[in-house]
Amino acid sequence: MPIRNTDQIMHKAAWLYYSHGLRQDEVAQKLGISRASVATYLRRARETGIVNITTSTELFTDDVLARELEDATGVTAAWIVPEDRQAMDPTAEMPVLAASVFLELINKGDRVGVAWGRTVYHIADVMPFADLRGVTVVQLCGNLGAPYSYRPDQCTTEIARRLNAEGINFYAPLVLSSERLAEELRGEPVIREQLSTIADCHLALYSVGGIEDDSHLVKCGALSASEMHRMGEEGAVGVIAGQLIDGDGQWVNCAHNRRCISADLSSIRAIEKRMLVVQEESKFEPLMAALKGGFASHLVVTTSMARRVMERWSRDGLGKAGATTT
Repeated sequence: MPIRNTDQIMHKAAWLYYSHGLRQDEVAQKLGISRASVATYLRRARETGIVNITTSTELFTDDVLARELEDATGVTAAWIVPEDRQAMDPTAEMPVLAASVFLELINKGDRVGVAWGRTVYHIADVMPFADLRGVTVVQLCGNLGAPYSYRPDQCTTEIARRLNAEGINFYAPLVLSSERLAEELRGEPVIREQLSTIADCHLALYSVGGIEDDSHLVKCGALSASEMHRMGEEGAVGVIAGQLIDGDGQWVNCAHNRRCISADLSSIRAIEKRMLVVQEESKFEPLMAALKGGFASHLVVTTSMARRVMERWSRDGLGKAGATTT
């Protein structure tokens, strides 16, 4: 039996998976290769442009649950990642779908704001390559120490590289040691100008963080676990661009936030297209806070998360205030 060409196997794997809807294990069985090899071929197919994922996003937007979620919360558009047995692992599907939606929302010459965290990092990692010269990708908040994974500069730089766009990083820490230092640094011309132009972004990409003991702010050393626990007792529910928000999605007036070098939350709300991607079930309360606070115009969530949001939204009799920008 002749040896099969690697490129032919990659094309066949992509065809079976994307056009025929086979699961990765089914593709592996048909081609007589391992599931790990299938995952590798699918990733290469996306990176080399053989597969254009944007053509599949309407399958997610047409879902009835997505329409109901839009009607209830007032978001412009929602994409639902399925979790049934016929669908692939949502943890793998989520970043691929989100990257595709992100590309659909970008227009020529746009200024795009990018936050940080595991979710955004994984989206950047599967972002298809494109030639979007003229687009500018800017970091929404200051940076973290070098040993920490999922840093803001990593997310911004990688997305800019994938899009062949200009990348602009914040050369300042996310959290300063004192409020006085933070205030002085915000007053520096370069930092002041960069913060002031965030409201001019056309699109923002971010997730919302939790306030658990293993949250990013704790892992990176910005807050201790005990400090984070105390902030939760005082009303903090989630994290947007490194800043704590309460249950209504409002900025928490606390020492941590006053020491942050990050986009003003009103500047983020002023961005026309605010793409919020939330995957982990543990982020339900932060997600609800972000929706109430108007941090999402475009939303990507799993089926179970969408149903939880609908149930809570209906139970609490919430209107569409979360969709408004101020």
